[in-house]
Amino acid sequence: MLKIPAAEIPKFRRRMLSWFAECKRDLPWRGTRNPYRIWLSEIMLQQTRVAAVVPYYEKFLEIFPNVQALARARTDRVLANWAGLGYYSRARNLHRAAKEIVTRHRGHFPREYEAAMALPGIGRYTAAAVLSIAYDAPYAVLDGNVARVLARIGALHGDLRAPSMWRKLEAAAQELLARNASGDWNQAVMELGATVCTPKSPRCGECPVEKWCRARKLGLAEKLPSARKKRATIEITLAAAVLLDPRGRTLLVRHSEGGSELFSRMWQFPALDTTGTDTRAALAGHLREIFGVAMKGALTPLATARHAVTFRNIRLEPYLVRVARLPRVLGARMIGLGQIRRLPISNATQKIASAATAHTGTAPRWCAQRA
Repeated sequence: MLKIPAAEIPKFRRRMLSWFAECKRDLPWRGTRNPYRIWLSEIMLQQTRVAAVVPYYEKFLEIFPNVQALARARTDRVLANWAGLGYYSRARNLHRAAKEIVTRHRGHFPREYEAAMALPGIGRYTAAAVLSIAYDAPYAVLDGNVARVLARIGALHGDLRAPSMWRKLEAAAQELLARNASGDWNQAVMELGATVCTPKSPRCGECPVEKWCRARKLGLAEKLPSARKKRATIEITLAAAVLLDPRGRTLLVRHSEGGSELFSRMWQFPALDTTGTDTRAALAGHLREIFGVAMKGALTPLATARHAVTFRNIRLEPYLVRVARLPRVLGARMIGLGQIRRLPISNATQKIASAATAHTGTAPRWCAQRA
């Protein structure tokens, strides 16, 4: 598939490994064989930039230094220390997997591929990465960076994520794998894709395996891999109510109709998807029907904000609602407005909270009454 002569593959591998040894970035998860630390870094790095991950990784390890500490922790505490990193299902699965590792694997990340794959949140890539780096198991990784490197080496056209193409790329990656140094090899190929063989403006002159790159020879390095068709962006308006009592406390809930998914199912203000509707009327009705709060005056608008979640562009429209007392809601939390960051909240909730705290000094002194 990649058309590298079999006699030259050993040299290809040596070039890659030598380049990695000399040029790899100094990252906090490099140089360790601790499977817990490697696993944590791989989960955090999913769809997240390295620069954003580093401080979270270091802080997370201070609080949860090993899998046993993570398994013992409350879910809220785990999520609170993940807050801001996004894609919170990763943290929930990490926590669930830690419990399984402690109860089913005696506190050790399993060495068997199928056992690793059975853990929550572990897919083919993550299993191969952890097992190869921690245990030198002979499994090649394939992610977007690796796929791009392989596509350019072989001058491959078409959608790399198409199932048939992806299977071919997996086979090619496994064939190239340096089995006597699988952990370093996998990191080397990923590093090449992240730092040299980048999506745009690849630095081919710095590539240790430029000699074998067919895309470079054909002048196609800038054009490959083929661009994927992106899902159409959806515009969403999400209204949120910041209920505030005379003691400065607000109400946070776990789920709110039309909003829980977009708030990562973490603590959030009462919210409602009001796309294409009268936002104020819809939010007032939501507060009355779900929370028993009847409006006595107009909703007080707060500063709007933009928020993006995958293919959705969200316009956050928060409103301040002063109440004589907060409604009693099963499973809800009453907490000081300035203290909500102690709870696991999403970036969207943080934006709403910032708008509220910036406004509360000048908010009108009217109240809504309990229905």
